[in-house]
Amino acid sequence: MDSAALRTLEYAKVIDRLVNFVATQRGRELAEALQPSSDYQTVESNLALTEDAVRVLRHASSIPFGGIRDLRQILGRARVGGGLSGEELLAVGSTLRAVRLLKGFFVEYAEFIGGLEPWVQGLTVLRNSEFAIERSIDDNGTVKDDASEKLSQLRREIRVIQGRIKDKLDSILRSSQYKSFFQDALYTMRGDRYVIPIKQEYRHQFPGILHDQSASGATVFIEPMALVNMNNDLKGVISAEQVEVEKILLALSLQVAAAADPIEANCDILAQLDFVFAKARLAFEMHAVRPNINVQGRVDLRQARHPLIASASVVPVDIRIGNEFTTLLITGPNTGGKTVALKTLGLLSLMMQSGLFVPAAADSTLAVFEDIFADIGDEQSIEQSLSTFSGHMTNLVRILSQVTPNCLVLIDEIGAGTDPEEGTALA
Repeated sequence: MDSAALRTLEYAKVIDRLVNFVATQRGRELAEALQPSSDYQTVESNLALTEDAVRVLRHASSIPFGGIRDLRQILGRARVGGGLSGEELLAVGSTLRAVRLLKGFFVEYAEFIGGLEPWVQGLTVLRNSEFAIERSIDDNGTVKDDASEKLSQLRREIRVIQGRIKDKLDSILRSSQYKSFFQDALYTMRGDRYVIPIKQEYRHQFPGILHDQSASGATVFIEPMALVNMNNDLKGVISAEQVEVEKILLALSLQVAAAADPIEANCDILAQLDFVFAKARLAFEMHAVRPNINVQGRVDLRQARHPLIASASVVPVDIRIGNEFTTLLITGPNTGGKTVALKTLGLLSLMMQSGLFVPAAADSTLAVFEDIFADIGDEQSIEQSLSTFSGHMTNLVRILSQVTPNCLVLIDEIGAGTDPEEGTALA
């Protein structure tokens, strides 16, 4: 399609509204990349899919697209043997759960899905992978205690040792012997060691290992000698715990890698479903309908409404062309709606050829045009030293060099910007 016409007719603003209805990143990418097609079969197929999605939405107010994540980078890393983090595995598990719920949803509404059925059938429920992740990873992306028996045992040991350390710290902090040494009667961490903030002047009188000091130098952080062995024990168990966590994450990563192909296929289908249901939601918002279409250049729009004008102020228009005549001249006073009528025809044609429903009355008809051209608005270009008139003429020359019999050409105020008589002759 002619890129200048897309800009002139503000096609991108319709795409912006479509994007508001997508639920996934990949669905958003499909919506943002949507372009009109000039192939009749493609347009017919896309309109049919939109109609199927509209029919489902009439019976189900919402579609369960929640929880779907963009897994492209994650699957790419898993395929080459890379270990996945808990957060990444959580994203995979969330997406697999969404696949299962979505497939179940469509089974319930199977009588309405029509042409969406191949996509629904193509969704693969991977219960083993989904439940393995669910059993091992919590909602924060952290490996659960009971992900393995060994991890459960190690974390119990950690809690026991931490409890003993804290009891000892509380005992030291309550001690009258050291009370005046403390900057604050509390303990903190430096690295993975429990330490106590001690006033600088008492650093040599408090038995322990110096780990750090404050920016001002007034406070030092000392690990009490009584805790050194317990801190060592804690560090050893924490190291063993990390080894076990990595082992669990790697096992789950290998499971994801083994199922990477069906997971990726699921993601492709989810994006397409999200995209087509965004079209359906846009149709509902615009009170739009599926038009009849043809390749003979016949247009019969009834009560057509420009989609970018507020519904409270938009004036519906009927437009017919392509049957008894192929050239339509619209005349009338200023602010009479001539330009809006042209833009409505052009934009609704672009929407239809993108597989979108159009805001018009039922039984409206649009043609699948090979291309759509528009010369509307001020074509003046200071950069190219063109007056308004010269800008329009340059655009018209370009259109005339590209136009074919099966194109729609929209010209607003032809011959404007120059002497009326000369402009009329040129028109």
